Amino acid sequence: MATFLFTYRVPHDYALGRPDAASAWSDWFASMGDGLLDIGKPVAQAAALGAAAGTRLGGYSLVTADDLDAALALAKGCPALAIGGVVEVGALAELTGRAA
Repeated sequence: MATFLFTYRVPHDYALGRPDAASAWSDWFASMGDGLLDIGKPVAQAAALGAAAGTRLGGYSLVTADDLDAALALAKGCPALAIGGVVEVGALAELTGRAA
């Protein structure tokens, strides 16, 4: 199994703590079962350098899946997509050594 980083981008006006949003995120996380390694954390404040295209960083999670296609299948249920947000999915590389 590979490890994937899911980063969530939400509209700039997205507010944390709305009960309907919290329920949607909880349900989605629960649907991933053992594939969810680290639920991650939501982001309360964010800034970006470069083009952010109408969204801001909303949070992250670590997920395991067989391959990128399987990780993308898990990401399709992300609540951020329903509100005009984005889910970025990246396969994490294993490092063979440490830089000094």
